[in-house]
Amino acid sequence: MKKETKKLQLSKRGKKLFKMYAMAICIGALTVGTSMNVLAADDPMTVVNNLSDFIFGLIRAVGMIILGFGIVQVGLSLKSHDPSQRANGFLTLAGGIVITFAKEILNMITG
Repeated sequence: MKKETKKLQLSKRGKKLFKMYAMAICIGALTVGTSMNVLAADDPMTVVNNLSDFIFGLIRAVGMIILGFGIVQVGLSLKSHDPSQRANGFLTLAGGIVITFAKEILNMITG
């Protein structure tokens, strides 16, 4: 004789709690997986330079996201033949390029 298995149904509250639990696990895994070791150095300038590199790395990541969004905007504007969207796309693209290469631009300005 074969036993039948019954699926258990979660209530709306149970589904909501499960989603919150799954999201907390994902956020915790991302936090632990992307953490960086920070080691103290004898020279304070080394610490400042490491912090500067970290911050400019974050700025570069944001610039790459904006750059990608600008490329998508330009592509959509070319498809829809919308000049104002095309102008906004090119402005977003230029802003993304400037943000992505902000550290190199500042180094070039300061010498």
